[in-house]
Amino acid sequence: MSKPRALVVGTGIGGLATALRLHDVGWESVLVERASARRGAGYFVGMFGTGQSAAARLGVLDAIGNRTDPATITYDVERDGRRRPGMGYGDLPGMPQLVLRGDIEGALYDVVEQLAPVRYGTGPVAIEERPDGVDVTLRTTQDGGAGGTETTERFDLVVGADGLRSTVRRLAFGPDADYLRPFHHIIGVSVLKEPVPGFRATDGIVLAEPGRSVWVFPFTDHQPTVLFSYRTDDEDAQFRQPPAQALRQAFGPEPAGPVLGNLLDQFEAADDPLFDSVHQVVMPRWHTGRVVLLGDSAWCVTLFSGMGASSAMAGADLLGTVLQRNPGNPARALREWELRMRPFIATHQKNGRRDLVMFVPQSRRDKRARTLTQSLLGNATGKRLMQRVFAPRFAEKSLDVAAA
Repeated sequence: MSKPRALVVGTGIGGLATALRLHDVGWESVLVERASARRGAGYFVGMFGTGQSAAARLGVLDAIGNRTDPATITYDVERDGRRRPGMGYGDLPGMPQLVLRGDIEGALYDVVEQLAPVRYGTGPVAIEERPDGVDVTLRTTQDGGAGGTETTERFDLVVGADGLRSTVRRLAFGPDADYLRPFHHIIGVSVLKEPVPGFRATDGIVLAEPGRSVWVFPFTDHQPTVLFSYRTDDEDAQFRQPPAQALRQAFGPEPAGPVLGNLLDQFEAADDPLFDSVHQVVMPRWHTGRVVLLGDSAWCVTLFSGMGASSAMAGADLLGTVLQRNPGNPARALREWELRMRPFIATHQKNGRRDLVMFVPQSRRDKRARTLTQSLLGNATGKRLMQRVFAPRFAEKSLDVAAA
């Protein structure tokens, strides 16, 4: 008897974790990726208990590693260079492992490449679902160019793990505008090539002002990454100018000062910066009978929730479990999967909206509250107190939603 066959669209964390988990439960997978090659190391990820549990069952937790540096001190800074000790991401309750997106993708890829074919420069252009399978027309292009060749193949299941602006979602569920909920915030992310003058490479930095902020996340054995975030009433206008220019405008007209000025210069000189708008995906249903969305394609909890990578791995882990429990009946498996995942995701989407102010104060009042909080964190006793205060808010980040 032949194995059931799945098409997994997207080779990010969710897609790779899905292919690995499906192999574990006796499925064959084909992965397609519209990009022409694998991505770079990417941005900062805080992997909480949910993600750690899923990664352990997938067999990649040790390979992912932990770039948390015990020597890190995080400073809250002002534009004029004044600084005070504060609470960094690694100080949060739940002991998140601080890694790069590429650490997780790399650990998964090293296993998956031995188990399933990966076709780059390839993506779906048509999906036709039938009672006994899904016919998918795939187009392959050279270096992402126009034209290309098309083939139609039959699969038992299609998994759309192709990100916020998912092609699978558009083909099977409808246009982006039906599901994208804007946060009215823009992010800019890059890897720093050198430490900010006056700071060690292991120092974290936070400059937070009403409607805008910049965070520097340090790592062991890797250059720090920087995250700019700012509020805007006109997202489209931000993309009509170079990203560095948009950032300078958003953080003006005041003089940048030594820290912000250096970070803006480094972003402008970065090799592979990310500049994008922030959205959540809100859908009444994540699946049809044989097509399912997973990760950012389905829910995009946003980076402000800190649960994007963890929820993608947990979703992939659980998907394999329910398919194994429902052999030959993917529709029933997907119903069971969504019933389990949806309350968990709803919680983290809500937390993403709530925790936005932790990253970007939305008002002067938020800024004053943040300054007061940080003033309590100048010593170990203050940090322990704040961890106890915040612990209930972070307990759900360690929920093992995918446990059998």
